[in-house]
Amino acid sequence: MPPGLRALAMVECYRPGVPAPRRYVTDAIVLSRFDLGEADRVLTLITPSLGKIKAIAKGIRRPSSRLGGSLEPFAELNVALARGRTFDVVTEVRVGHAWLRLRDSLESAATAWYLAELADRSLEERHEAEPLYALLRRAYALLDAGMAPGRVARWYEMHLADELGMRPEVDRCVECDRVLEATESFRWVPPLGGVVCGRCPGPPADRSGLSLEALKVLKAYQRMDIEAIAGLRLPEDAEREVEGAMREFMRISLERDARSLAFLDEVRSAPREPRAPRAPAAPPDGPAPLP
Repeated sequence: MPPGLRALAMVECYRPGVPAPRRYVTDAIVLSRFDLGEADRVLTLITPSLGKIKAIAKGIRRPSSRLGGSLEPFAELNVALARGRTFDVVTEVRVGHAWLRLRDSLESAATAWYLAELADRSLEERHEAEPLYALLRRAYALLDAGMAPGRVARWYEMHLADELGMRPEVDRCVECDRVLEATESFRWVPPLGGVVCGRCPGPPADRSGLSLEALKVLKAYQRMDIEAIAGLRLPEDAEREVEGAMREFMRISLERDARSLAFLDEVRSAPREPRAPRAPAAPPDGPAPLP
């Protein structure tokens, strides 16, 4: 190596690391929030390149706050932040895209909270999360377009598991690796990663049985685009079976129940109203309601 290049390499070797800029700007979606003190609010945000971050919006609950009307869930935000010791501090917010029609349906809003909770529990802080960000963004756009919340949730659960490297096996038996045949019986065993055939040992069918129709629906969610799934005429029994199967799979995969599911189920069981008020409903145990 020429002497000049050798000297430059030595300088680069001993040059101290360049600190990250104190202020930065990023796209973000609010996953959860809670009130702090008399006027502040702590937010959990998902961002494409920085992953999940905690940020504090100081004074946001005061009527005079210029941030109050912008830091809402169910919207894609462009956020300016300053790095802090415990939380980064929100200094400016601009709404990039607000999914306003999503809020017209209480079930869609409750489903949106559920999807946000799954994303929150799937991510570690400060790890790049562009695929999961894009997945949540598209799910919100689908809910905003009026697609059936249950189908959006199943599509999201299946693709979230895929992105996390936990893709459920629905084509082969997870025990013997044999291709599943339509003439046999099936069992859904999430701790093993998917479907077990009738020939292999495992939990009894009365506790974990899976119908052929439900297996077909699971395959559709794994292989087809959501727009194509939205146009399918699926048996209600099979959809309920798949809902239970995917909820159980996500619970096992993420090692805990989603708290927002109780609120979602309560909303779905309530008598239908002609039109729900436009408000980002929040689970009783989850994020605080908007001011």
